[in-house]
Amino acid sequence: MKINHLIPAIALLASAAYSLNAHAASPSSTNDIVAVASGAGNFTTLVTAIKAAGLVETLQGPGPFTVFAPTDAAFAKLPKGTLEELLKPENKAKLAGILTYHVVPGKVMAADVKTMMAKTVNGEQLDIKVTDGVVTVNNAQVTKTDVPASNGVIHVIDSVLMPK
Repeated sequence: MKINHLIPAIALLASAAYSLNAHAASPSSTNDIVAVASGAGNFTTLVTAIKAAGLVETLQGPGPFTVFAPTDAAFAKLPKGTLEELLKPENKAKLAGILTYHVVPGKVMAADVKTMMAKTVNGEQLDIKVTDGVVTVNNAQVTKTDVPASNGVIHVIDSVLMPK
């Protein structure tokens, strides 16, 4: 096969690969908040808690939602026994209250964040501050922003937020 026949074939393959990658990266109905968190690898505890609290269906709903998502390392910072206690079936309502404290109605991208109080899905307020380009939510620092989902956006935080 001559080289000038290979160039169009390589270009076609590259184009198809780019199209597949672009499609996989774009949010779709299968890339809701729960699916994105499940696939990320560092939200195992959060996903377990979402399931235990009965919030999977809610967070797979149309939204849009802004979720301040604590990582597994953030959950590991909780006092010993706290997580195990919260995951018990008899504490489902308390766990749901804590998790919905991490969710703000609407889709708020990092570029739109400013120092403000934001009402959460559980009805309480989050204290969001922007100082020298660093965003904190209550005492948690936002470590990664604008993780897209089909029904909102995830901002990664380094601590679990506890309602008052």
